[in-house]
Amino acid sequence: MSRRLSVNPIACDAHGLCAELLPELIELDEWGYPVVSAEPVPRPLLKHARRAVAACPTLALLLERDPESPAPSPQGTGRAPGRDGRGPKAARPEGESVDAPTGDHAHVRRG
Repeated sequence: MSRRLSVNPIACDAHGLCAELLPELIELDEWGYPVVSAEPVPRPLLKHARRAVAACPTLALLLERDPESPAPSPQGTGRAPGRDGRGPKAARPEGESVDAPTGDHAHVRRG
């Protein structure tokens, strides 16, 4: 599954850190705001893209699933995916439950 970068223009304050960390895919316009590539993030740059997203001081840079990319198939995993994608009887520490996943992360409640 491929990923694409996007910028929330309302949240962005033009710090420029994203362009410093990922110049292959992000350029700055004449006012210092990022202009991201419309192309999917190449696999070799995915780690760097995640780092740029995490480093954004205003959380304006996003790494989203490409809607044009086919969803991964559960076939070949050896088990049917459960609600959290780990299988119907996935081992989970005592007292933990998993909420519905949002984005790339699932929220875990303890106790």
